[in-house]
Amino acid sequence: MDKPTIEAQTGPAPEDIVVVDLIEGDGPEAQPNGLVEVHYVGVDFETGEEFDSSWDRGQTIEFPLHRLIAGWQEGIPGMKVGGRRQLTIPPEAAYGPAGGGHPLSGRTLVFVIDLISVG
Repeated sequence: MDKPTIEAQTGPAPEDIVVVDLIEGDGPEAQPNGLVEVHYVGVDFETGEEFDSSWDRGQTIEFPLHRLIAGWQEGIPGMKVGGRRQLTIPPEAAYGPAGGGHPLSGRTLVFVIDLISVG
């Protein structure tokens, strides 16, 4: 798969996490609190500006899900290896409200995540 392009978002930012499977995987499922290896791109919902991409670093990244933002903890379980999923995550499930001390605090984020493997 190639690095995904995230289309410009329209309308108001959602108040809840929005999960959309772009490609349905056929491998093992990601489990809550499990280990996941992913490729991902993240953009700001309002501006469409990319703030992070494992693709640009040229390598996948592996995380235990319980150490990630709530939006990933809720949005990745059930996804299957080989799949590509788009998560739209409001601030409460990302880096908290504006003024929270993180550069992305107060922002609604859109990620496209490719699930490479689970552990």
